Amino acid sequence: MSFGENIQKLKKDIRDAAVSANRHPGDIRLVIVTKTVSPEGIREAYDSGERDFGENRVQEWRKKKDALPADIRWHLIGPLQTNKVRHVVGQVHLIHSLDRVELAGEIERQAEKRSVAAVPCLIQVNMSGEETKSGIEPEKASWLASEITKLPRIKVKGIMTIGPLTDDEARIRECFKRTGELLAMLRAEHAAHSWDILSMGMSGDFRIAVAEGSTLLRIGTLVFGERKQ
Repeated sequence: MSFGENIQKLKKDIRDAAVSANRHPGDIRLVIVTKTVSPEGIREAYDSGERDFGENRVQEWRKKKDALPADIRWHLIGPLQTNKVRHVVGQVHLIHSLDRVELAGEIERQAEKRSVAAVPCLIQVNMSGEETKSGIEPEKASWLASEITKLPRIKVKGIMTIGPLTDDEARIRECFKRTGELLAMLRAEHAAHSWDILSMGMSGDFRIAVAEGSTLLRIGTLVFGERKQ
């Protein structure tokens, strides 16, 4: 199957998952993850109608973006180092990986330097507690949201998490359920931010994520196949 055909099958599966969870399919957005995918492969997905694409590494994204259409909405979904912030601010649609106050401060500084009025971000939370994953500890997320409130150019749109690396669906479901509960708490405590986006769910666990309220899925393998890291 072509990448475009894979996307159409994936979208049908997402719709079916939404209906099974008594949700409206239109409430769930799809970001196509393009790590290690060539510009030609991304262009094939673009030509099938997709506009939201996610990259993990700033350096790889910078090499690709100029070879692709300007109306792509790029999402930075991987860890962001402070020394790479200058390349990203004002250039991507959404940063998914804001997880520490030092990074927030650098985003604010670079936004001011470049006269960028608003930088949309998600707070990344390490809900699974796995040491290999980035993200702030759940119990510190409210504190981080308060600190970001002092930085007027950063616009928090919600939170992001990565499910645990396991085949145990109960563990995955519990992780996603607690992430949804955290989002509800943050929405109640920090009205200055919008909290519209719950970014969770990848190729192996998106159905569970949809059932637990995800509004944004990050999926690459089901479109492009297994890739080298």
